Amino acid sequence: MIKLNKNVNYIVSGLERSGTSLMMQILKASGVPVSYDNTRKKDKNNPNGYFELESGKIIDKLKDGTFSLDRYKGKFIKITSWGLQFLPKGKYEVIYMMRNVDEIIDSTEKMSKKKMSKKEKDEMRECLVKFEKQVLRLLEEKHSSDFGYVVIFYNALLKPSSAKDELGVLASRFGCHDIVERGIKAIDKKLYRNRSE
Repeated sequence: MIKLNKNVNYIVSGLERSGTSLMMQILKASGVPVSYDNTRKKDKNNPNGYFELESGKIIDKLKDGTFSLDRYKGKFIKITSWGLQFLPKGKYEVIYMMRNVDEIIDSTEKMSKKKMSKKEKDEMRECLVKFEKQVLRLLEEKHSSDFGYVVIFYNALLKPSSAKDELGVLASRFGCHDIVERGIKAIDKKLYRNRSE
């Protein structure tokens, strides 16, 4: 088991359907401490699980100050990108997942079981692109000795030619050198079902 700094909160973040659950799965398989519960059950959309805490209600609790981040120091937890703006002061390391926005839209559509019109997809694309730019700006503004982040690309993780490089970034940053070999084994390419290519 890899030991992380007990004074730091470690977070996997990104837009919904951007690969945050996959990253939690990779970290777990590589012996990196992660924390989650089973309040949100695995399903056909995420057959390996969502790796969430409290059914994804963390953001509401961060907003009203009732979520205790202190108890999760030294472990990775999942908080989607909307919640990053509500983090209290502290020391953080964030893995931010990015994915082709059209794949996110397609995945969201299938998960909701509701067919979207071209107009709805265009509007959603515009909103997601704009919001993610704001999130990346926020991460850069927060970047300091107490707040570090690294961007990992979902699409690169799913390609044999680039997966090692993406995971190598994490291996160097967090000192978990097994993450390259173990992480690649943990990636189930059969679950890459919404492709833009």
